[in-house]
Amino acid sequence: MSTLQLKLLFLSFVFFHILHLATVNGVAIPTQGKGQWQLLQPNIGIVAMHMQLLHNDRVVILDRTDFGFSNISLPNGTCRHEPTERAVKTDCTAHSVESIHPLFVQTDVWCSSGSVDSFGRLVQTGGDSDGERVVRTFHPCPTCNWNELPNRLLVRRWYATNHVLPGGRQIIIGGRAQFNYEFFPKKTSADFRTHFLPFLKDTADKLREEENNLYPFVFLNVDGNLFIFADNRAILFNYRNNTVIRTYPTISGGDPRCYPSTGSAVLLPLKNLEAESLEDEVLICGGTTRGAFFRAGQGTFLTALNTCARMKITDQDPEWVMETMPGGRAMNDMITLPNGDVLIINGASEGSAGFEYAVNPVFAPFLYKPNEPFLPPYLDAQFSHLRPSIVSPNNQSYSNLTYNQSFKMRISFTDGTVAPDLVSMPMYAPPFNTHSFSMNQRLLELKNGELRHSENLTFEFDVKIPCSLFLAPPGFYILYAVHQGIPSEGIWIRLI
Repeated sequence: MSTLQLKLLFLSFVFFHILHLATVNGVAIPTQGKGQWQLLQPNIGIVAMHMQLLHNDRVVILDRTDFGFSNISLPNGTCRHEPTERAVKTDCTAHSVESIHPLFVQTDVWCSSGSVDSFGRLVQTGGDSDGERVVRTFHPCPTCNWNELPNRLLVRRWYATNHVLPGGRQIIIGGRAQFNYEFFPKKTSADFRTHFLPFLKDTADKLREEENNLYPFVFLNVDGNLFIFADNRAILFNYRNNTVIRTYPTISGGDPRCYPSTGSAVLLPLKNLEAESLEDEVLICGGTTRGAFFRAGQGTFLTALNTCARMKITDQDPEWVMETMPGGRAMNDMITLPNGDVLIINGASEGSAGFEYAVNPVFAPFLYKPNEPFLPPYLDAQFSHLRPSIVSPNNQSYSNLTYNQSFKMRISFTDGTVAPDLVSMPMYAPPFNTHSFSMNQRLLELKNGELRHSENLTFEFDVKIPCSLFLAPPGFYILYAVHQGIPSEGIWIRLI
């Protein structure tokens, strides 16, 4: 399946079973699942600090350049020469790959950020040292490589967060000692200055020198404003006029969730897109107790948080609802699956983010099921007869679609066990992933019409694209057909 979720799973080196995470009265009830890891490549050559799936079904991976040689050589005798480098001055190994094909990157991408623009180009920003104000772009093609644009950022961006905006450009928020934001590309005179965001300064934990506001969690709300979470609290922010629309309650317990007390977050699937009033819901899981980073530096590793916090950010009086995971987890990743479930992988059970600041890795994934507890994993072979296949549009090339457009889809099945009322059409925005947060991750359930029998086990129906840029910024998405919770292989579409 051409999905980010499966590619991330397949990059793992060990087989692990998935734990279901269902909730009863706010308490997680784990049950054994049948999903498992599959080893595809024993060594990809570099450490996967940053990852992004592109619309050519390839994953671009980056790692820092200032930590010595990687395990994959650059082709044709290409070398990176950097006299100010701390580790090696001449480096003929790659620090970026497209799947397992080596790419050349000159400047240091350590703890940078990124997103994909509306043309399908990966825009990667900031980093450390010579890379701190660099913008890097990558076009997905067989012979393409990184294009690096020095000084395109106004200030140093290290541990910042990027998000695609409805107009197609991206906002770059925060970073170490940066209590501001900027835009890329820059289109107006106002774009050539940073914009102060007091919320970032207010959430910096200066007392313990932990910060806890790096890599803030950012999501585009259904009204076009931005939900921004740092430390243990959040705001709804109008980036167009630099105003805070509302301030949300602090998470119960007050413990931090952002780097280095790193948890993770997702925007839960957007549904009922034709309704007059739309709901937006955020889920945050894991993190550390306050002070864990400082204590880890002293050799004491505190237990990671085992809680998740869930809130409908569009409610008139929103409140965090607390839930419990089967175990504590820091530096975890959260991936939204096509059927709406959330896969929680990676991380450690004790300590904090930072160099050798965590111990006891967590190998068993958790599966958070927002709506249908105890359903079997949708990839199990016993459910293959329920899995639809998309007949058209075909996946030979992506389809360009416009907002509010209706188009016809055809899906087929392998036998006659078809429940027309249990077919949905989710559309997924693959994220840029780094440091336990997937930037721009978004899943929308599109409106689909009644299934009409076409021929044999093939059905045709109408599907409607969202009407607003606020719901789905322009760019590439993966479209699925889901039948009784079992998704098809995805196809690429592009909103223009």
